[in-house]
Amino acid sequence: MAAHTQGAPLRSLKGDNAFRRLRQGRTGRGRYVIVRWLPAPELRVGIVVSKKVGKAVVRNRVKRRLREILRRLHLPRAHLLLVATPEAREAGFAELFQDLTRVLKKSGLVQ
Repeated sequence: MAAHTQGAPLRSLKGDNAFRRLRQGRTGRGRYVIVRWLPAPELRVGIVVSKKVGKAVVRNRVKRRLREILRRLHLPRAHLLLVATPEAREAGFAELFQDLTRVLKKSGLVQ
């Protein structure tokens, strides 16, 4: 089985059990995003952007940016949860990209 191929659609992490299981996973924290992950047979991603980040338009913009960043990265097979911090509303694409890649490296998911 190959790792996530660049540009392919991301599969969603679904169900309460999947999110609960990630509490035991590895964690990384950055200025704009918190990452939790566990090794898994396939890459699945959950993105959480709470109302603390902003109104719907802002939350959706942050989610779109995070999804696009994940599409551009070569990620191994894992269940991955991204939680946006309220500071993410101010961040541009490049800042989010830099922060997320740093956090993924810090948490041990990518080299």
